[in-house]
Amino acid sequence: MIPARPGLRGGPVYLDYNATTPVDPRVVDAMLPYLADWFGNPSSGHTYANEPKTALASARAQVAALIGADAGEVVFTGSGSEADNLALRGAVLATKTDRPHVIAQVTEHPAVLETCRALERLHGADVTYLPVDRHGLVDPADLAAALTEHTVLVSVMAANNETGALQPIPELTRIARAHGTLFHCDAAQAAGKIPLDVRQWDVDLLTLVGHKMYAPKGIAALYVRDGTVLEPFVYGGGQERGLRAGTENVALAVALGKAAQLAADDLAAGTHHRVAALRDDLHERLAAALPGRVHLNGPRTTRLPNTLNVSIDHIRGHELLDTVPEVAASTGSACHSGEHTPSPVLTAMGLPPERALSTLRLSLGRWSTPEEIETAAHLIGKAAAAR
Repeated sequence: MIPARPGLRGGPVYLDYNATTPVDPRVVDAMLPYLADWFGNPSSGHTYANEPKTALASARAQVAALIGADAGEVVFTGSGSEADNLALRGAVLATKTDRPHVIAQVTEHPAVLETCRALERLHGADVTYLPVDRHGLVDPADLAAALTEHTVLVSVMAANNETGALQPIPELTRIARAHGTLFHCDAAQAAGKIPLDVRQWDVDLLTLVGHKMYAPKGIAALYVRDGTVLEPFVYGGGQERGLRAGTENVALAVALGKAAQLAADDLAAGTHHRVAALRDDLHERLAAALPGRVHLNGPRTTRLPNTLNVSIDHIRGHELLDTVPEVAASTGSACHSGEHTPSPVLTAMGLPPERALSTLRLSLGRWSTPEEIETAAHLIGKAAAAR
């Protein structure tokens, strides 16, 4: 049974689960003993290390089970951005290839895009940024055409954080594998929301993030396929396979492990189908309230079950949300010094500026209810109809 909703009592309807999730009370319960009682350093050789060491190993196994990996292939990091940096920087710096070539795609998270730009600037790497179609999807033929003898890594996200678009990862990895190229997948938005298996996807590196799956901020993990060579991201005492030195934060690792176990249980129970039904109900209610004005951005079927990205004609997204404080959601624009600019993701998909600026990203989660969906649709529809 899912416990009472944390941090949401009496507040606005929360439809921003893709930005961050509430911490599940069961996760809090699991981690608290490692903040209070079991304080030992898991690398120590005495009794106080035993419980933390065992808990760290258990958490690693729970994370591995969620993604079909072996426990020894899981490296804990402090964030998804750090995991992405370790994957990309680690692969490029470990290669003996002159002028290493990396392939990413234009709608990646900034953690990947900015790392690519740093590799170009600081380490002389060449980077190819693959385009996407109007649904935000990469064409596998474009990947095949971009590969060269110097390509050391391909990085393509599993699911877009704005539209929920699911990239054809198994097809892309087959192309990379035939070329002998490493493949990294940022699965921050996908892990825990859809079933995924690193063996079936045949990826070498995969990022997952705690605060996207009901664990606290400040903990993430990178799957590193056994035998994959990376340059360490943090040098030191050899923790985390020598890739990320520093005494492990056992409490946060335990939190991520528990969150992974709960996510696996949810997926086995089919709760992602419940969330998808609520998402579709929200879309239908908005379309009925605003005939002809609601336009879906991204694919209709190949997307995350919790994500609805729509443009509503005749009103900008941030203005609409400003008039509906009872709903907490995101828009398709970024604000810089008071000026709103279209999302780079929506722009890369070919959306004209006005449509991109009229976008709402509505993302559901574990505590979304039919009553909340009805309320949110009514409030948003009423506010937009008045414009």
